Amino acid sequence: MRTRRARPLLGTLVEIRVDADDAARALAAIEAAFDEVAYVHRLMSFHEAASDVSRINRDASREPVVVDARTREVVALALAFARESDGRFDPTVAAELVAWDLLPRPSDAPEPAAGADWRDLDVLADGLIVATKPLWIDLGGIAKGYAVDRAIERLIAFGIESACVNAGGDLRRIGPGTEPVHVRSPRAPHRPHRTLLLGDGSVASSGSYFGRAHVDALTRTPMRECCVTVVADRCAVADALTKILMADAVAAAPLLDAWNAEALVFDAGGDAHLVGRAA
Repeated sequence: MRTRRARPLLGTLVEIRVDADDAARALAAIEAAFDEVAYVHRLMSFHEAASDVSRINRDASREPVVVDARTREVVALALAFARESDGRFDPTVAAELVAWDLLPRPSDAPEPAAGADWRDLDVLADGLIVATKPLWIDLGGIAKGYAVDRAIERLIAFGIESACVNAGGDLRRIGPGTEPVHVRSPRAPHRPHRTLLLGDGSVASSGSYFGRAHVDALTRTPMRECCVTVVADRCAVADALTKILMADAVAAAPLLDAWNAEALVFDAGGDAHLVGRAA
């Protein structure tokens, strides 16, 4: 029996689907999964003044900041991708997004220092987060992917064996078989261009759909027109890899292999190319 519920969270509509014979257990699992997504949302929202992200932006350059273990995990993962990609992924690009009116200006946070980047952010051995310069972080997509992963973990804890969590461009499923995931071209975003068959794993898409802007972390300028879909084991990993591939698909190829991932990249002309183990 299939049970499906949806709620507005993470700046999108999050849908959770569970296939289980016990309807009561399915509903309880879905509620627990939504609770986890909502908690990650509160912790890592750029918009909420009391979130861990807002406290990092406000205080981390003044003193070490105590954050939830989930936030530490996402910041550590973001910094790992920054190191491995030589800065093509950078969680400290929020200043550019604020300047482009894509994010609100943080209240009570010092202005970011000129040249501040991921190298100025650190997770200390005791779990505290510190910044050597004033900076603004936005965990955005990687936090959304992480929330999807946490939701799946909650479903598994309830004994659910077949399920799917879809958070608007970030999706993860568990269970037997495969199901189609439609990938859209930036030239025709209203209709599917390719269909992927996803088994037990995750898929994330990022790009210039409907004119959406992304930051080239190396140049701090709007990203060139490009759209990327990544299939990986974890949704947070898939989402982070999309940003790196958008910046430089050739340089990102070794990272796809390292994270057991593959990608479909649409270039500015709308042509699709496979990158990674499927190429």
